[in-house]
Amino acid sequence: MAQDLSTQFRVRLAQTAEDLAAAQRLRYDVFVAELGGGGALVDHDLRLEKDRFDPFYDHLLLEDGETGAVVGVYRLMRAEQAAAAGGFYSAGEYDLSVLENSGRRLLELGRSCLHPAYRGGVAMHHLWAGLAEYVARHKIEVLFGVASFHGTDTAALAQPLSLLHHRHLAPSDLRVRALSKSFKSMDLIDKAHLDRKAATMQMPSLIKAYLRLGGFIGEGAFVDHTFNTVDVCLTLDTARLSSRHARIYGGATA
Repeated sequence: MAQDLSTQFRVRLAQTAEDLAAAQRLRYDVFVAELGGGGALVDHDLRLEKDRFDPFYDHLLLEDGETGAVVGVYRLMRAEQAAAAGGFYSAGEYDLSVLENSGRRLLELGRSCLHPAYRGGVAMHHLWAGLAEYVARHKIEVLFGVASFHGTDTAALAQPLSLLHHRHLAPSDLRVRALSKSFKSMDLIDKAHLDRKAATMQMPSLIKAYLRLGGFIGEGAFVDHTFNTVDVCLTLDTARLSSRHARIYGGATA
């Protein structure tokens, strides 16, 4: 898979160990150096953010067309890859049984990030176009994965978490739930006292983008102390996409 979206960017899947290392290097710069995350397999000497799941994922790369540098990444895991890995990454935070028992074709998304110099422009749209092609090729029906708020204080995130709970909770057939041992309620502020503007301002752009596509949020949040984040689980059902977004994902709903 390779896609020349413009002379500025190229999207393709990682093919070599060097490709994977380039993705892990960008992830280190963003998740470890910038956001203070960590992990047992992080290589601080080589500046690589990695974990045991990496060999089982497909890694979608966004390259600068002029320099060849990897400036955006996504890692993608289908159900058959998860079976080889011993389960989805998200299963360490959420009970995924409602999705795994649905009989639908699943794709887990994770580790999405852009180099700081490419944020706020068209780069993410190119990365998403590559994702859409992948979804169509593999006839994916449900996309899901954890998305993160920076920091581990759920009280400080009461407004956005409550907004997600009250307005974007997944329907029962998509509603995964944070594992009981680490479940954090997102119902922290009642509807009458929500400040939607303040909540939206605190919402990471990736989460807002999924919500605009028609995404939903699972029940409960998960505090990831290793990554210094509060995580929510997003799900996106291609059958529920608007007609405009369905066209973007092409054969994904066929």
